[in-house]
Amino acid sequence: MSAVLERTPVAARTGPPGASWAAVLALALFEARRLLLRIPVLAAFALYVTWIVWRTPLLENGYPVLQDADRATQSGPLLIGLAVLVCVNQAVLRSRRRDTERHFAVLVLRPWQRTAAHALSAAPSALLVAVCVGAQYGWSALRPDAVGSGSPAELLVGPLTVLLAAAFGVLLARLFASVLAAPLTIVLLLFLSFGVAVPDASEERGVRWLLPVVSENAQQAIPSQLIDRPAAWHALYLLGLVLTLTLLAVLASGGRGRLLLGTVAGALALTLTSGITQTATLPDATTAARARATDAPQKEQTCVRRGGTTYCAFPEWMPRVGTWASVVDHVRSLTGGTVRERPLLVRQRVYATGGLTADGAIDPSATPGQVTVGTGWGGPRVPEFSAAVASVLVAGSERATVGVCDGRMVTTMWLALSWQPDPVKSLRAVRLDDSVTGSAIVLTPTNPLQMTAGQTYVVRQLLGKPRESVAAKVKAHWAELTAPNVTSAQAAELLGVKAPKEADKCD
Repeated sequence: MSAVLERTPVAARTGPPGASWAAVLALALFEARRLLLRIPVLAAFALYVTWIVWRTPLLENGYPVLQDADRATQSGPLLIGLAVLVCVNQAVLRSRRRDTERHFAVLVLRPWQRTAAHALSAAPSALLVAVCVGAQYGWSALRPDAVGSGSPAELLVGPLTVLLAAAFGVLLARLFASVLAAPLTIVLLLFLSFGVAVPDASEERGVRWLLPVVSENAQQAIPSQLIDRPAAWHALYLLGLVLTLTLLAVLASGGRGRLLLGTVAGALALTLTSGITQTATLPDATTAARARATDAPQKEQTCVRRGGTTYCAFPEWMPRVGTWASVVDHVRSLTGGTVRERPLLVRQRVYATGGLTADGAIDPSATPGQVTVGTGWGGPRVPEFSAAVASVLVAGSERATVGVCDGRMVTTMWLALSWQPDPVKSLRAVRLDDSVTGSAIVLTPTNPLQMTAGQTYVVRQLLGKPRESVAAKVKAHWAELTAPNVTSAQAAELLGVKAPKEADKCD
């Protein structure tokens, strides 16, 4: 009797071919359903979806650049990953907590197969994250004002991060029988992420690419061919990590065999190869291309002519020409003299020498009639470009506007703001301190302009008057209003508003 009972578990494990793997899949589906219904996972998905709905429409002022939008999908899934790590870890340890481990001896599944099932149970969660990533990116990609091109490899980071967290949670459960191991590990990871500086974090490549998510907050968008992030190698690296951790958990559960050991070796080789490759230094060709785009953008750009203005931009931004032309046409229509017919060249310029995180200034052009436009749009970028157009129409060139501190600023700012739907709001947006009174720095794509308190006072008065009446006076007195060294008081008198008490004096 006892001999029969001792052989029963063995007999149960020798069912029809493939029966055990069918049981693995059945257990994985059962655990996947339980995982998706766990409160931490449900709460994490609720917060993740809320973040997507709230944040995505605001990306880059509603004018997304897709080579930035793909990276914007990578941080949200980290929250899902942490919840999955804890819940999968608890699911693996459930039989120990409830003292049911001994009952599994009569089932068809061996311990290492149950481990594989728990690792597979995270696949539906990762698939759901992939759907959210697709929706988040698709929202940006389908907007009529979207430009650029995203990277599929960048979009894979979110789902792979969830799978990596699950594999890590399973491995922790097989190495440490305590349910505190996962939460303590999360605390340690958060400490390492925020409390310890990553070596060469300021460099584009290097060991920071060994982290699951490599964030780069772009100061400005640059053409996609100049980014050169090792996204494909990083996706392979994450896949290799997922396979390696999962297979190590299977080994820790008693899995053996040449096939398993060979698969472990292959996963390690994939992880090491992709990990080392992604940390390699930036290619010289990319560095040269970035310098060329910064110093000689005309070599890389396409140009079109609309009216009296020529627009030159990097190919990915050509769909924005119509939007830029609308601003130029509005400002031109308010000018006087022969300026309305003066040829203009709107050239897109970037500072790409240091890559995405570089924060360098673009020098004003000395070419007469050339106006700089950046790669961003929407929000404050519109009045900034409008101010740049107006300043060139008034002063002749961007270089000529440097240090201007006279009544020409009144004309410039009225031209830049008066045509916009809410001129006072645009005045606030274009000034560095978000003020509408007193002196301030006015931002443009290149050099900033300066407004004194007196000039601000005059401009505020003009913005409160009907645009047509002010426009008629601007056109009638254009020569006087754009003459060098005209004072703000003289400009106010010519335009029929009160003169400021302060004299023109800039810092």
